[in-house]
Amino acid sequence: MLEVFLLSLIQGVTEFLPISSSSHLIIASEFIDFKNKSLAIDVSLHIGSFIAVVSYFYKEIFSFLKNKDFFLKIIISSFPVIIVGFFLVKLNLMEKIRTIEIIGWTTIIFAILLYVSDKSKLVKNLEKNFTYKSAILIGLFQILSLIPGVSRSGITITAGRFLNFKRYDASKISFLLSIPTLAAVSIYGINNLLTADNFSFTNLNIISIIFSFIFSYLTIKFFLNYIKKSSLNLFVIYRLILGMVLIMISYL
Repeated sequence: MLEVFLLSLIQGVTEFLPISSSSHLIIASEFIDFKNKSLAIDVSLHIGSFIAVVSYFYKEIFSFLKNKDFFLKIIISSFPVIIVGFFLVKLNLMEKIRTIEIIGWTTIIFAILLYVSDKSKLVKNLEKNFTYKSAILIGLFQILSLIPGVSRSGITITAGRFLNFKRYDASKISFLLSIPTLAAVSIYGINNLLTADNFSFTNLNIISIIFSFIFSYLTIKFFLNYIKKSSLNLFVIYRLILGMVLIMISYL
């Protein structure tokens, strides 16, 4: 139960904060042997996060159904990372670059990019300025999130800030883009589970979904409230420290 709680905490918090989930999983794995971390648990955690972000933005989602233009922009922006990610998984290329040293360096490098992007003085609005061009550019940036240590939310917020969107609007774009991505990951995982010989859905899976939902929902709410008043410097500093810790671990 404690393992599931910790995995849910890591998933729920790091999925939506610009701090990299893979970095935290590696550090946690250095101290804890996650015996319950299976494909079924991993899928359950992503389902919990998916339900949370859909629940939080349900009003926007209903408005998207009426505003097909905005809905199409979100899909177009999500398409590149889903396609590239699918082929990387199929070709088994992800594990080759998932090393502590690489994740440490990418955590630091993309922390610096986040800092630079957050210096943007211009303030574009999501409703008025989220064009097809900006959707495509943010979607291309999102491909970089497939590199371990980059952070999906981090790179999409960075892209939004480079394109001069307000912090709140850049963050909102990032969270809305997580919906198709989390849906794709969940569907792909469920398909793999259904074709597995030893698949079983237990109480641990239900608990994982519930915990992941709670932590994800609270994180989204916290971050959007925080970003209205503050810069991204806190997360930049955190990432720099985290990256240095990972690099030190890699050389020990």
